[in-house]
Amino acid sequence: MQAAALQALTSQVLRIPEEFDRHWSALAIPMEKAETETSIERYKLLLSCPSGLLPSQVSVVFDGVYDRIPHPDINLENSVSEIWDQRVHKNPSLYNGTKFRYGKHVWHDGGGSNQEPHVCLHLGLTDYRNFVGTNLNHLWESFLVASEDDAIRCQHTSSPLGNGAIVETSDEKILVLQRSNNVGEFPGHFVFPGGHPEPQEVGLVSHHHEDLTDSKVINDKVSQEMFDSIVREVVEEIGVPSASLHEQVFIGISRRVLNVRPTAFFFMKCSLSSKEVQKLYATAQDSFESTQLFTVPLGDEIDQFWDWIRFWASLWASTSSEFKDINFSWEKFKPDNDAIDQ
Repeated sequence: MQAAALQALTSQVLRIPEEFDRHWSALAIPMEKAETETSIERYKLLLSCPSGLLPSQVSVVFDGVYDRIPHPDINLENSVSEIWDQRVHKNPSLYNGTKFRYGKHVWHDGGGSNQEPHVCLHLGLTDYRNFVGTNLNHLWESFLVASEDDAIRCQHTSSPLGNGAIVETSDEKILVLQRSNNVGEFPGHFVFPGGHPEPQEVGLVSHHHEDLTDSKVINDKVSQEMFDSIVREVVEEIGVPSASLHEQVFIGISRRVLNVRPTAFFFMKCSLSSKEVQKLYATAQDSFESTQLFTVPLGDEIDQFWDWIRFWASLWASTSSEFKDINFSWEKFKPDNDAIDQ
């Protein structure tokens, strides 16, 4: 895909999960409340590379200096262990897995020379215990530092680096999942497929590693894991074979305003059609994490999709007082299953 086309596509599809939630919220709650809630900024874009960066243009510096810094307030810091102990008591099978921690990034635009633009991600290590105790702590805002520098502002939070994929099918539709109501974070919300790059995949469980003594080798392995992991997540959550995914590029990093969780985004193409993907979704390894797969058309057809949403909401109106104010004319719109698949 040419850079200009990818840039336009990225700008549009990055809004899709928020548009899903916004439209559903507008249907399910009074309009004056919906306008108030949806006007709040939900994401902060830390880095935007809408033309896309190839693996050769993304590098990593993995170092302990990018690990979380304990908070100086001893009571606040102790709450991390207290919350974790409470969670483990309720669920003894809870596993404290390690994740890469997002520290910051350094952007090189090529300086007007023939050099390609390049980004270097500065990553440390964190774990689920610290994530639960800081980012998911009800006092999460207390862990933040008053600073315009994002790295300093979030230095006391776990901030595990997540990943998300914008996947375009062969018939030019984008894949969006609706999360299961049984997941811990944002149940029922709409998201792109994704998860986390995994330190264990490159043999890292701590900063004290014996078999990977060369820091360049480690950095190269972690950099490759950024791309390998997002393909792995799409395969596990959607059910498509890895061979069907190609042209993966890195397109940026966002940080959720609520609990300041960072995510790296990627774009890739799938050689399968949306209908073929839907069939494979039923057998996906991690399909339990979601309840439905939507294939969203781009361009003007997306307006038709919201009409389709409102139609099904109107059917619910006869049994749900939540939708009593929705008026919909079946004659005005008949949903086209070829326009939006679920």
